[in-house]
Amino acid sequence: MLRRVYDRILALAAHRHAAWYLAGIAFAEASVFPVAPDAMLAAMGLARRERIWFYALICTIGSVAGGALGYLIGYAVFDRLALPVIHFYHMDHAFQTFRDRFAQYGVALILLKGLTPIPYKIVTIAAGAAKFSVWQFMAASLVTRGGRFFLVALVIRHFGTRARDFIETRLLLVTSLIAVGAVGGFVALAFL
Repeated sequence: MLRRVYDRILALAAHRHAAWYLAGIAFAEASVFPVAPDAMLAAMGLARRERIWFYALICTIGSVAGGALGYLIGYAVFDRLALPVIHFYHMDHAFQTFRDRFAQYGVALILLKGLTPIPYKIVTIAAGAAKFSVWQFMAASLVTRGGRFFLVALVIRHFGTRARDFIETRLLLVTSLIAVGAVGGFVALAFL
């Protein structure tokens, strides 16, 4: 199963509209979609290493734009959908504590969470729900998402085929490490 998913990502990465698919996946992942664009970015970079920086830029722009949509979802819809549930369960104080903490540590949370395997949509929607400064949110998103995608690009550019060979021969290990990282990210989220 993993091999089929990996092969499908490689096939999409080779498509003539791959850059648009990459932008769409990066946009959707930051607001509503559960799959991160890193695998496609890596595959596209391995196929055309001379364009890896361009692909990282596409990922960054798509992700930050998707983050703006996630922020808007949290800002505009959260009060209508989630606040009644919060009131029903008498969690108003807990939610206010969350907003206060986000106001105090928001930039640090965005920077930290944007680099981890935690789905970024959680951060974007939470920032909107907390009514965090949209400009600080956008600036921190640009830094953290750009840092993440350009780091992937750097690894691909530097290690290239060795990275591809490692991934292909140890696909189960690589996906297991990513899963462990995601779980670790959720645990970190719970305690921060």
